[in-house]
Amino acid sequence: MPSRDIVEAFAKQLEDGDFIGAIEQFYAPDAATYENTAPPTVGRDQLVAKERGVLAATKEVKAERLGPSLIEGDQVATRWKFSFTNAEGVTRTLDEIAWQIWRGDKLIEERFYYDPKQLGR
Repeated sequence: MPSRDIVEAFAKQLEDGDFIGAIEQFYAPDAATYENTAPPTVGRDQLVAKERGVLAATKEVKAERLGPSLIEGDQVATRWKFSFTNAEGVTRTLDEIAWQIWRGDKLIEERFYYDPKQLGR
């Protein structure tokens, strides 16, 4: 079960824009993430590589937590607003819920729920 301090440190790292550092510090080596109903990305190294790809494809990414993270045992739910600005200066905003399962102070599973139409899909 993660402590409130761990969850807050994770959220701060995202809000500070250190997305790679957050994965490296807080995700377990065997962690998996799920984007809506897409197949999972499994393994911290694969998660870092995927995130590097997202960051390389955008000019700027901003994360803003909307309200507190809700912690119940090993499960954490957080509402986020992510803004992605492309090379042409167009910004798309994504409002999502991140549902996490932790093993101690490491994330082992994270599921993102959002409407893909927000990103023009």
